[in-house]
Amino acid sequence: MTRFLATEADTLALGAALAPGLRPGMVIYLSGDLGAGKTTLVRGVLRALGVTERVKSPTFTLLELYMVSSLYLHHFDFYRFNRSEEWVDAGFREYFNSESVCLVEWPEKAGGQLPAPDVRIEMKVDGSGRSVTISAYTEAGKECLKRLQL
Repeated sequence: MTRFLATEADTLALGAALAPGLRPGMVIYLSGDLGAGKTTLVRGVLRALGVTERVKSPTFTLLELYMVSSLYLHHFDFYRFNRSEEWVDAGFREYFNSESVCLVEWPEKAGGQLPAPDVRIEMKVDGSGRSVTISAYTEAGKECLKRLQL
């Protein structure tokens, strides 16, 4: 599935449309250059789930945790990783479990150490907007994409 997002509001709306399809145990990869809109997309997901607190990029903290109703949502950013082993060294493996949804920015920096994604979202700057390609790799991912109301 490919979409063009002309504005930041469109990116937030895509995140909001993605939110209802998220289920515990899912892993979502978010790929794209700096400024492509990955954190904005996550902000849209969280706002749709009722999070009112500030949603910031975990570039320096590596992880932001959110509890939404009975859903544990973990927002990772591995941009600062220099070695794939840093993911293991940081002790993040335990967060990827059947009770959590993990949204991962810069998954390629973990060098294949991460669990496989249910959904991969690739974002690219395209003129003044963003080009987004969304792919599902599991049944849970396919169900999630079916729920997207774009």
